[in-house]
Amino acid sequence: MNKAFIKKFLPEIVGTLVGAAGGFIYWKYVGCLSGTCAIKSNWYLMVPWGAVLGYLAGSVAGDIIRKRGKTQENEDK
Repeated sequence: MNKAFIKKFLPEIVGTLVGAAGGFIYWKYVGCLSGTCAIKSNWYLMVPWGAVLGYLAGSVAGDIIRKRGKTQENEDK
């Protein structure tokens, strides 16, 4: 990966990592103690689920950041 790619998609990358960590923490401390919950009882299902949710949140944040940057760039002209 090059620096331009990372800079362009930084909100999505950070959101994915934070979501995966959040999924693991949720499984570890909240989870499903009985084991009957399909997603919450297994860490290997909860971590990707958290990563997907984090990516979606990061994608929304990235779109907002990029739109503000374009708006400010157009105002400066």
